[in-house]
Amino acid sequence: MTVLRLADAGEAADLAAFLARLIHYDRGAAVRLQTGGGVLAVFGRPPSFEVLAIRTARLVGDGTGVDGGAGADGGVGPGRVGGPGLDVTVSAGELLEGIEEAAGSVAVPAAVTGPPWAGVLPPRGGWTRVPGLPSPDALRRAVAAAVAEFRARDEALPPQRRTRNERDRIGREIWSRTLGDTELPLRVVHAAQALGFLRGAVPAGAEAGVPGAVGVAGATGPGGVAGASESAPEPALLAAGGWLRLSTPYGSVAVRVGRVAGATGLSGLTVTPV
Repeated sequence: MTVLRLADAGEAADLAAFLARLIHYDRGAAVRLQTGGGVLAVFGRPPSFEVLAIRTARLVGDGTGVDGGAGADGGVGPGRVGGPGLDVTVSAGELLEGIEEAAGSVAVPAAVTGPPWAGVLPPRGGWTRVPGLPSPDALRRAVAAAVAEFRARDEALPPQRRTRNERDRIGREIWSRTLGDTELPLRVVHAAQALGFLRGAVPAGAEAGVPGAVGVAGATGPGGVAGASESAPEPALLAAGGWLRLSTPYGSVAVRVGRVAGATGLSGLTVTPV
């Protein structure tokens, strides 16, 4: 069995929290794992949000962070990870069970047949910063206002119209709205908050300036992120091809929206320790 060694117990605890949130929305959730550039990236798709959630964790040593024999993908062992890297889709529940927080390790379970979304991940590079993203407080207020509106409109429905289809229609209308002058759907921010990516505090690792960027799908590779800074990074809106990504110090949420114009500057998928 492949065992990934994370940088510390905090990484393992935060990855476990992310997986638990995914399972809360879908007990049968699957996640796609990729390693590269000294980082593990975990991709999941919480149902109803229609977005892709991405959580990263630093690996130890040379960036492989692997112990054990043949991997869950049928041959990714110590001699091969670090070359092409680990790339496998597994059960989120089984992966959560394989996390040893005290040891800072993750046992990778057997591969499963991936859902359709697992075959279409954000691009590896080419991410550009898009202007116009509201402040973190404004993002949280926008979600709170949308939730309040949904509840009010739901309560106002006459009994004969209080059906699942009608509620879904209201939800689609509200969560498909875009934020400010951007093309970012409100459901992306809703998902980020639900998954714990829009917290008030910023992790110590982010304040210290975490190294590099993830060299896996959805990233620019090492060197794509600036070094240490005095102030912690705030959420950023990034674009690449037909994808938009809300990037925070705790994780990212990506959505396919078509090509986005007006972006400036390159960025990558940052490491997000607690």
